Amino acid sequence: MAQHKNQMVRLAKIQVDPAQLDSYNSALKQQMETAIRLEPGVLTYYAVADKKDPAHITILEIYADTAAYKAHIETIHFKKYKQTVEHMVKSLELVDVDLIAAARQPGT
Repeated sequence: MAQHKNQMVRLAKIQVDPAQLDSYNSALKQQMETAIRLEPGVLTYYAVADKKDPAHITILEIYADTAAYKAHIETIHFKKYKQTVEHMVKSLELVDVDLIAAARQPGT
């Protein structure tokens, strides 16, 4: 875990207007894919929806470091996402966390 020491890990807990959920999900996917493709400091994105309330979305974001995150939020694609979803998001909670362990199957 030593190589993860400088990483910035954050959970974004988002409540979306259910009537706009499809549009929100589309904008989110586009932003995530663009960030991963263009920004080497954006290491991981996982977005999940609550099975009982699909409009409640949690995103796990991992950045190489705080500087990578700060650069990310200044990109054109992130600003476009924020502007697009501004009236779709009913609430947003950002929680900075520490990665204490990670495990995954080889090749995934």
